[in-house]
Amino acid sequence: MTQTTDDLQVVPAPPHEAEPRIHRAWFVAAVAFVTIIGAAAFRSLPGLLIDPLHQEFHWSRGTIGAAVSVNLALYGLTAPFAAALMDRFGIRKVVAVALTVIAVGSGLTVFMDAAWQLMLCWGMLVGLGSGSMALAFAATVTNRWFTARRGLVTGILTAASASGQLIFLPLLSWMVEAHGWRPAAITVALAALAVVPFVWLLLRDHPADVGLAPYGASAPVPKPAPVTGAARRTLTVLAKAARTGPFWLLAGTFAICGASTNGLVQTHFVPAAHDHGMPVTAAAGLLAVIGVFDVAGTIFSGWLTDRFESRRLLATYYALRGISLLFLPMLLAPTVHPPMIFFIVFYGLDWVATVPPTIALCRKHYGEDSAIVFGWVLASHQVGAAVVAFLGGVARDVFGSYDVVWYASGALCAAAALMALVIRHRGPGGEPLAA
Repeated sequence: MTQTTDDLQVVPAPPHEAEPRIHRAWFVAAVAFVTIIGAAAFRSLPGLLIDPLHQEFHWSRGTIGAAVSVNLALYGLTAPFAAALMDRFGIRKVVAVALTVIAVGSGLTVFMDAAWQLMLCWGMLVGLGSGSMALAFAATVTNRWFTARRGLVTGILTAASASGQLIFLPLLSWMVEAHGWRPAAITVALAALAVVPFVWLLLRDHPADVGLAPYGASAPVPKPAPVTGAARRTLTVLAKAARTGPFWLLAGTFAICGASTNGLVQTHFVPAAHDHGMPVTAAAGLLAVIGVFDVAGTIFSGWLTDRFESRRLLATYYALRGISLLFLPMLLAPTVHPPMIFFIVFYGLDWVATVPPTIALCRKHYGEDSAIVFGWVLASHQVGAAVVAFLGGVARDVFGSYDVVWYASGALCAAAALMALVIRHRGPGGEPLAA
């Protein structure tokens, strides 16, 4: 026999589990940071291989540049679809597979004896793998795991690429100089495989997987269901944006940005400096210093973007970059001298300073679709890089030097400055404003 009462009994709530002192989101961001650093190493090695491959296999620099161009193009064209794959299969699976593909592609290069094998291994496999860990990866991690500090985390993950260049370039250049290019390729493959366990054990697709709210959120956020139509939306947004003028101007300026950075300097600066008698290790060290100042320039550019008109900032960046490239042929010498150091610092500050104002213009013109639109603009960046990586090698074969490439890139930057100025100025809601 039980006794009942009309009084409502208050059931005590279960004790709230205290959150860890360091939120799990920071560990996820750290793993993403290490992964992106590794991706920078995968992309920095081709510039060190041009001369060794040319000497060993007698392949033309144009042929080697074609493989690099395939790598750069796939790096960019994969990016818009990488986020869709992560929405469908999860971040951890996509990144782990991408790292494995990179390791296989880099490892197989040590057995190659034909140019088409270089195109397949380093061009296609490494290009597809590293493209899956481009800015789309950083954006996906930031959007899922952080509500507060998103800008800070995005800046840190963007800077990881420059940090990877700083860490790996001197080491890989020493390996190539002292032991040949094969140990360097094996090192890249092992570095990719070494990151896979950390990705699998520490990276999680969503805070809900471990019962946490995103960092800075007041309540847990349910994990979204796998999105099967994300790739279709990516193409739909492209078709819609392609009917507008600002998209083509942004894509055109960013293609020139890629042509004058990744395609030109990152790929051909080391062999061009070596043509003038500079040791490979010294040239690679200068390229690494560009990565140091790249971080400072990107952060400062973001600060300026919050305060000044993005179109004018872009025009200024491209104009200054073009002027610096016109002077570079006169600065190349067997030794490092003060004017060359000034160029490296100046050019490093401008390296990816174009990213914050370009993202801001995408946001103003395309609103909710701006992230996907920027993904396609980023693809144009890599296509431009791919074209110049190939044409730069061809020009070196034809003219015997890179001088014409530096001058042509300076002229392209001047054109990009003019293109940036004619982009229509629109307000945050999309309404045209007076220029």
